[in-house]
Amino acid sequence: GIFVCCSLCLETRHNQGDDGKDSRRRNTTEEKETVASWLLPLLPVAHVSFERQAGVGQRLWAGVEECHSIVFSPLFPSLRKLQTRPVPPLVAQVQGETGSSSSERPVIASEGGATSSSLYGALEVTWALRALESAAQKFENFTLWGKMPTNFTVVPVEDTPIADQEYDGESLKEEDKEETETEAGPYSGDETPRETSSLISTDHEDSTYGKNMALYEEEMDSTPMVSSLLNKLANYTNITQGVVEHEEAESVDGIQRVTVNGPQMGTFIGVFLPCTQNILGVILFLRLTWIVGTAGIMEALAVVFMCCSSGGSYYMISRALGPEFGGAVGLCFYLGTTFAGSMYILGTMEIFLTYIMPSAAVFPSDDPVGMQNNMRIYGTCCLAVMTLVVFVGVKYVNKLALVFLSCVVLSIMAIYAGVVQSAIKPSSFTICMLGNRTLQHFGKAAKFDKCLKTEVLDNVTFPTKIWEHFCSGDFGNATCDEYFDLNNLTEIDAVPGLLSGVISENMWGHYGQYRTLLEKEGLSSEEASVSNMEMSTTYVLNDMATFFTLLVGIYFPSVTGIMAGSNRSGDLRDPQRSIPTGTIMAIVTTSFIYISCVVLFGACIEGVVLRDKYGDSVNKTLVVATLAWPSSWVIVIGSFFSCCGAGLQSLTGAPRILQAIARDGIMPFLQVFGHSKSSGEPTWALLLTAAICEAGILIASLDAVAPLLSMFFLMCYLFVNLACAVQTLLRTPNWRPRFKFYHWSLSFLGMSLSLSLMFVSSWFYALFVILIAGCIYKYIEYRGAEKEWGDGIRGLSLNAARYALIKLEEAPPHTKNWRPQVLVLLKLDSEMEVKHPRLLSFTAQLKAGKGLTIVCSVLEGTYMARGADAKLAEQNIKAAMAKDKTKGFCHVVVSSNQRDGFSHLIQSAGLGGMKHNAVLVAWPGNWKQSESPLSWKNFIETIRETTAAHQALLVAKNIDTFPANQDRLAEGTIDVWWIVHDGGLLMLLPFLLRQHKVWRKCKMRIFTVAQMDDNSIQMKKDLQMFLYHLRLDAKVEVVEMHAGDISAFTYEKTLVMEQRSQMLKQMQLSKTEREREAQLIHDRSTKSHAALIEKATPTSDRVHMTWTKDKLIGERNRHRDPSMHVRDIFNMKPNQTNVRRMHTAVKLNEVVVRKSQGAQLVLLNMPGPPKNKGGDENYMEFLEVLTEGLERVLLVRGGGREVITIYS
Repeated sequence: GIFVCCSLCLETRHNQGDDGKDSRRRNTTEEKETVASWLLPLLPVAHVSFERQAGVGQRLWAGVEECHSIVFSPLFPSLRKLQTRPVPPLVAQVQGETGSSSSERPVIASEGGATSSSLYGALEVTWALRALESAAQKFENFTLWGKMPTNFTVVPVEDTPIADQEYDGESLKEEDKEETETEAGPYSGDETPRETSSLISTDHEDSTYGKNMALYEEEMDSTPMVSSLLNKLANYTNITQGVVEHEEAESVDGIQRVTVNGPQMGTFIGVFLPCTQNILGVILFLRLTWIVGTAGIMEALAVVFMCCSSGGSYYMISRALGPEFGGAVGLCFYLGTTFAGSMYILGTMEIFLTYIMPSAAVFPSDDPVGMQNNMRIYGTCCLAVMTLVVFVGVKYVNKLALVFLSCVVLSIMAIYAGVVQSAIKPSSFTICMLGNRTLQHFGKAAKFDKCLKTEVLDNVTFPTKIWEHFCSGDFGNATCDEYFDLNNLTEIDAVPGLLSGVISENMWGHYGQYRTLLEKEGLSSEEASVSNMEMSTTYVLNDMATFFTLLVGIYFPSVTGIMAGSNRSGDLRDPQRSIPTGTIMAIVTTSFIYISCVVLFGACIEGVVLRDKYGDSVNKTLVVATLAWPSSWVIVIGSFFSCCGAGLQSLTGAPRILQAIARDGIMPFLQVFGHSKSSGEPTWALLLTAAICEAGILIASLDAVAPLLSMFFLMCYLFVNLACAVQTLLRTPNWRPRFKFYHWSLSFLGMSLSLSLMFVSSWFYALFVILIAGCIYKYIEYRGAEKEWGDGIRGLSLNAARYALIKLEEAPPHTKNWRPQVLVLLKLDSEMEVKHPRLLSFTAQLKAGKGLTIVCSVLEGTYMARGADAKLAEQNIKAAMAKDKTKGFCHVVVSSNQRDGFSHLIQSAGLGGMKHNAVLVAWPGNWKQSESPLSWKNFIETIRETTAAHQALLVAKNIDTFPANQDRLAEGTIDVWWIVHDGGLLMLLPFLLRQHKVWRKCKMRIFTVAQMDDNSIQMKKDLQMFLYHLRLDAKVEVVEMHAGDISAFTYEKTLVMEQRSQMLKQMQLSKTEREREAQLIHDRSTKSHAALIEKATPTSDRVHMTWTKDKLIGERNRHRDPSMHVRDIFNMKPNQTNVRRMHTAVKLNEVVVRKSQGAQLVLLNMPGPPKNKGGDENYMEFLEVLTEGLERVLLVRGGGREVITIYS
């Protein structure tokens, strides 16, 4: 940089002179050698600096800036300083082998602000820049520089005024303009001026950004290279879009109030533990033995299988079925999760007050009402403690979860150990039977200490506590209960053991009515009347009527824990991996535990003990604890902590569901609950959850709360299955299930089973929950909506259609639900038949009968003259659509020309929210052979208007070779060449095509291009991760395109293209233009004669003529000989921009043909048309070269918005 700068100074000194007077002093060899001797020690440093071509421009100008104060200031006082600005007025642009351009380039400002009127300052700037170019050329063969880019082109760049500085290119001398014009030739390919600005985005710090992609560089700001996109997505953390939108809404003046920390939970802690803890909760320890004893092993297994197979939550439903269903069912799911917390807390208190510390009861526990009051008091205290723990933070819940789950695991291990021990030695627990009836509280320190009527001590007979209970009066003359007199007392093992054969007695159900006795089959019994008081205080009774559907409703909450992981998806590091994996692991683990426990309980424990819900027959011991080894306290303590942990998990998950609903804003009165702490904890939602949970605790009965929350959960599971089925049948683009064996029939089966279980468990509870959900649905749907009634069914249909259209217009589709709504632009032949019927076939394959399809065409003329032709064309198009099974609307318009007709269709097709977002056209295949350029000019104008309308564009090349709907592609690939990112439509289209039977067996491959400075290995990993998040199954390949020299073939091809373009422009002068030329010649001849007359008669009047640059050039060209035009065409040099673009097209085509020539379909990013319409024909040539040698090509141009996303 210092070397070139000093050469610039030396050249300037020789041009101006040491004292500013002698401007003709010549540059001598001695002075050049002097400069070289000054800089010889610096050459090794310069050599190292230029080794990396990527930094040439930046290092060059850094050197210029450093040496300016030393060399420049004494020589050019008027060149005050070097300034750095993003958009310079005059730029020395490096265009050699590197093609690099710096994001910031130096601007030489003249003294005094360099006003446009300062000709001297402008000339100094011009001389300096020319000296720089000259210096670079003079030293280009210097061997010590190594491989250095030496092709410098000085390019004037227009600039907007910055601060107080303005530059005006008009200040250049006219002869300078003419000299530049002569060097370039009057024609530069497409008659456009040399590039006036850097086409590469100045937003990118890397000077090599997209340098091999000249074909796409005009739109590099809006459509970045894939490598930059993947680099941003590499560090993606899953924060749901609802959270992001809510946090953005809370920001003020761009400053974020709340920072949401990235989720860090993995599969085990975030999903497996919560699911397992919720599933292995209160029902397993408190009610499963009772269910097995009442229903029997076979029916208990049926209950387990039914409940497990009926089971994503709010976000899944709301994004799949819409906010109405999402809000209604989501709120029901929230209530179910909240009441689940109540159930777990009631279970915790039942274990505490019944089995751990009965003496802690405030009210008498023998009285049912007193026991309920105890549950309310202690349950409220427990809820307060749990709420405080959840308020502190979810990380503490996770830490406690490990402790609680370890207790659960120990308890379950104790159960299995007890099963093994029972096969070797029976348990110490026994029960006392009077006849075949089960007595209460048998054991040490219980109501009945011995299972005897009398006992003999020292040959003296004494009555026992049982005798005293059934008899009154003295021992010798007592009056006893009739049943007590007629039946004997029998003591049997409560846990006979695995090999006892008790499994045969427990195989089938033993249902009973309210307050019926628990009786053992096989024991002799003499019937007698019994008083009610004796039944309630002596025998074990059913506290409720039992039947199969009741057991289903009570058991079902045990399997609701499968959603515990999805409720906390916002806290997971990788939810789409963790939720399925963790949930399935938890379901498999807990299903094995439940099924094995059902069988083992029935095989080891006596039936009457199983049906004893509260363990009255085993001295108020937890029934499952009687099977435990080494101690029953292991189960009691473990079940206590299990219920505590499950309650904490419910209080953690429920507020997050409410927060998600509130942040969506579908129910305005809930929006306050969307706010959270700085850590992201839903504080207000937690308070409301605690209040609702308290309402459940006040019910004070686990058996009453369980069926209610079963309804809420069943309602949620019903709509989860409905959402999955509807998404599958509608073939929505965002529905890409990762589970390979999924089928929509499974969802319908789950939906039917959930609906059946709702009414089987409790029909009135089911109706109550459905009524609540319906009210919420109607509230969300109709809040603020205007209601009108028409004439009968037709009025209702019209009102529904109008309402739907208005709703569509007000609510644009979510990115996840975006799908192409296609406007197909057809061309007709002279018989009004469709010219390319395969375009309709391709539309049907792309849409699969779903979404909006509008098929249109344009007839030239007036509607009065061609109205009949338009109707005939519509009939023919409808017939072609029916033949290809393309469902949609058809419309033919008559316009003065095709361009205006297509423009009007792009702007106005559709109605309200039912408007297209993508345009499908066929490539004009014979555009080169066409006599009129209107065919390809209309095509390019369609591209421009589609882009201006922010709509996607699909261009099918070789459309007649595309498969028909009857064809089946047995194998092959759909290759996506993802070069720049313009919304993700390239990713979505192959997925949609593969939903159709024609393309179903084709594999998807994605190629992307890596530049010289890209890490292709990391790009491949990032792209694979991106596709994983999108749930797309595709093979990934990164193709490296290094910076290479522009070949002679590319140069020659560009030259031929420009010569052909220029010749056509000269040959295609219309008759009107030729007549105009003749008239101008006649006018000039007439004026010349008039001038001679004016000379003879002088006058005082003057005529002032104003000449513009265009008039000057036109006048020059008008007086030139026609043969000079031809000579100029064949002597012209190709435009450097066109050469680079052709280089990109040729190189890309070579790679694409090599990789994808055998593909069934190739999808490519479509470059944007040139901003200057003079290069339209060159643009067509670029696209032709880009797709040469490929059978089926679909050029894709995005509409400026994201159509596929990894966010929720």
